Amino acid sequence: MATRLALLLTLLAALLAPPPARASSPDPVGVWPLVPEPEVVRGFDPPDDPWGAGHRGVDLLGSPGQPVRSALPGTVTWSGVLAGRGVVVVDHGATRTTYEPVDATVAVGDRVAAGDRIGRLSPVGSHCLPRSCLHWGWIDGETYLDPLRLVGLGPVRLLPLWRDEPVPVPYARWTPLIDLVGRPGQARGCACW
Repeated sequence: MATRLALLLTLLAALLAPPPARASSPDPVGVWPLVPEPEVVRGFDPPDDPWGAGHRGVDLLGSPGQPVRSALPGTVTWSGVLAGRGVVVVDHGATRTTYEPVDATVAVGDRVAAGDRIGRLSPVGSHCLPRSCLHWGWIDGETYLDPLRLVGLGPVRLLPLWRDEPVPVPYARWTPLIDLVGRPGQARGCACW
């Protein structure tokens, strides 16, 4: 009797348990939008809620007039001025990448390959003044993702020894304690906001 009850409880638990989580699809492999590989002057810091403060992309150090390239193949869905800055948006199917400030050389509807030039870095609208930087974003629907994942520099996901699938972990926020000149709470040498 006890064996049947244990078997019944085990079967019931198995039927009521949620299905095992599927491993998320791997990130696409992209290219850096600036060449040579740029310094990241401000990293990804997603907001806690959709309207909250945060940094919804990364800032890459560049030079005015430097060519800006599409990180992934896709179709240009925006190419114009938005809030006083030149912006290019490339749709990749399930996701899209954004680039600003850019003097665009592409038009809406243009197909681009990974590495194709989409414009030149504009000093107008750079929020890393007096330097020039490219704000590079990656969006899945309404969810902002870390674009550094496209070039293999996203957060590290370690596998536990007893599973063969990644365990979902919220993105860990990282804030440097001291910048290059020893000021607490400042981003590494960046005058960005």
